[in-house]
Amino acid sequence: MNRSLFISLLIIFNIVIDRVSKLFVEAKMNLGQEIELIGHKFILKYVKNEGAFLGMGSDLNPTLRILLLLVLPIAVLAYVTYYILKNKDMDKLSLIAFCCIIGGGIANVFDRLAYGEVTDFFFIDLGGVFRTGIFNVADMSVTFGLLALILSNFLKKKPISNQA
Repeated sequence: MNRSLFISLLIIFNIVIDRVSKLFVEAKMNLGQEIELIGHKFILKYVKNEGAFLGMGSDLNPTLRILLLLVLPIAVLAYVTYYILKNKDMDKLSLIAFCCIIGGGIANVFDRLAYGEVTDFFFIDLGGVFRTGIFNVADMSVTFGLLALILSNFLKKKPISNQA
């Protein structure tokens, strides 16, 4: 498959799956409603988030919120997109990781631009330190992408230096 087509399709897939999940939650649930999927461990809770990850930035003044939650992410997403399109030597895992980050980022930026807030609905509480904030599919895409980039970095073969 053409590399640029692969990149485009993977980014679009991430955006579409996020949008469809948000539309489903918005159509089937009331704002603030909770549905236990697996006891108190995995819950759907429909909320609107004006900030970024875990609501950070929701209390900023409007100008700072625009700069930090729209302008900066759009610039970063544009640069990363340019980078992966130009860097033809990137390994497949890193390419997939960057596409997930870009797709998830675009999905959440779209929500902020179109609606002024992001729909979140997943909550996981496995007890102890493993308790998440409320998040969405785009957040999962970005998180997967970041973890895949870390993994890709560890999997890269390091050249053996000849020390005499």
